[in-house]
Amino acid sequence: MVADLSPAQVRAAIQQYLLDALPKPEAATRLELAQFARMLRDYPERGGKMLRGTLLVYTGLAYGASLEGVLPVAAALELFQNWALIHDDIEDASDERRGKPALHKLYGVPLALNAGDALHARQWALLVEAGAPRAVLLEFVRMVEQTAQGQHLEMSWMEGQRFDLGEPDYLEMVGQKAAYYTAVAPLRLGALAAGAEPPAAFSEAGMKLGIGFQIVDDVLNLMGDPAKYGKEIAGDLWEGKRTLILLHFLQQASPEERRRAEALLRIPREQKPAPEVQWLHQRLLQSGAVAHAQQVAERLLAEGLEALEPVLRGAPRGAYGALVLEILQSLVRREA
Repeated sequence: MVADLSPAQVRAAIQQYLLDALPKPEAATRLELAQFARMLRDYPERGGKMLRGTLLVYTGLAYGASLEGVLPVAAALELFQNWALIHDDIEDASDERRGKPALHKLYGVPLALNAGDALHARQWALLVEAGAPRAVLLEFVRMVEQTAQGQHLEMSWMEGQRFDLGEPDYLEMVGQKAAYYTAVAPLRLGALAAGAEPPAAFSEAGMKLGIGFQIVDDVLNLMGDPAKYGKEIAGDLWEGKRTLILLHFLQQASPEERRRAEALLRIPREQKPAPEVQWLHQRLLQSGAVAHAQQVAERLLAEGLEALEPVLRGAPRGAYGALVLEILQSLVRREA
């Protein structure tokens, strides 16, 4: 068979389902609640590629589900992404999201945090209202827990001014914080929504692909096109994030450069001198640390795809499995 649903059609269907599940400002009975509705719809209406939701839909279709059967689960996954981003932007003191000011920059931290909590509730409501199987609900629980644990690791390292970290530490942290919900959960949820047992390869190979995705995101944070990237270029340096790029640079740097970089990273964001941030930005690009990260991402992509290809092409509806593979490649080989 030939897959008859294009990625654009799938994205449109997910976004429409998601927005239909959110309150509408015009239906509010008070001006304050109209603002509340606008806040809940803000990040979802900004768009985004909805790669995770699309990945889930095509995986579900590959294992025999109908579009109507997987849309609620995909929309719930995208709601997770949106409320997690609201919280993440607050925790990281980020300025931008999807090319616009972060929600807390527009409305303040208390209101933005509350909006994130409300979207979290709607995530579960979508699943319950659709009669999602227990296995799907438990997978969402695991995804939320994994993401929170990884976020805790990263924030603890920044709060504790930890610089005694290496590549294994980064891989452990990002595997929980980003990789699980980026690739592992969408693959597993797609199969579970179709009533199938997720193949073991979805976990191990999905983890490699999800880590590769985050490494590429770290690279784009330093050298991406601002118009396409949608977030602040060099924001990771302003925030002091322990990326694979930064950790590799610190391990290879001269004692003088390492002291200079660590001194900068210890300074709170609002007090960081812009010239020093620009210096570290350029040194990361020149040092080979970015190239090293790109090589790691490419290796993980190749290993993950090699393990998943026979599984997905051998799915009951292999044409959709082939589309899953295409999306997974785009997770790492992308420009924004």
